[in-house]
Amino acid sequence: MKKILIASGITICLMSGCTHNPTKGSGAGNGINSFLRGIAHLVLSPLQIAAGLLEGVASLPYYASTGLHEINKGLEDAQANITLDDTYESAYGKRISEVSKDGETNDRFRRMKHASSYLQKILKSYGVDDHESYYLTSIDTANKQGATLFAVVYRPTTSIKVIDKYNHKTVRNFTSADRLFYEPFAKDINGNNLDTIIDWAGIPVESYKSQKMQAVLLTLAANSIIDKKRRDDYWVVEKRWIAGESAIIMNQQNSKTNKSILSKKSASIQPTT
Repeated sequence: MKKILIASGITICLMSGCTHNPTKGSGAGNGINSFLRGIAHLVLSPLQIAAGLLEGVASLPYYASTGLHEINKGLEDAQANITLDDTYESAYGKRISEVSKDGETNDRFRRMKHASSYLQKILKSYGVDDHESYYLTSIDTANKQGATLFAVVYRPTTSIKVIDKYNHKTVRNFTSADRLFYEPFAKDINGNNLDTIIDWAGIPVESYKSQKMQAVLLTLAANSIIDKKRRDDYWVVEKRWIAGESAIIMNQQNSKTNKSILSKKSASIQPTT
């Protein structure tokens, strides 16, 4: 199928934000669907793959229609510390040359415990000394509306005592075996600083269902860690997300990411018919 080249500066209507400001409630799902339709057939150029690397985990949805090997080559050309090939070898035990084009090896994660285990394997292979202190976390309050708030965190402990972030009064004890251990916490029960946020993004649920896209997520997260990124703006965003503002947050986030990635050299769009 012939590709249609789109000039740099292409504008995609994100989260329906081109026409209105998203609000709380069911409109969030409609906005996410609009965003995903807008980028559904976007194939990134090497420069755009590199731009996505700089944006971090927020760029994940933009990689959906770009091939596994093309993404890996773009990361290699951008001199990424961790490529998709590195992720597949470290996390799944296979080189991408051994993997089908869809990226599946039947190793998809469903919980952040397992996602964090993969992330730590990748960091260990790269030589990060405290690899076991990095976690991939999620806030799932908007999952039914189609989006998850992910954060890459540094937490130098495998057990925590914290105040429940939803009722703000119950004392909770979590270990790495507990599901809610894999949510970010700013402070422990004594008010001591706990998590350092490396990177974060609101990501459509549809954008991390496949193993290929999970591998891209892990790759972007690992590079953010190795590049020593830090996002101090997370905690305010988390409160807004839990309060029901996920659509607004994603509209703001995706508008920024859109400008960063799509301002680079031409992408191409593969028509469906």
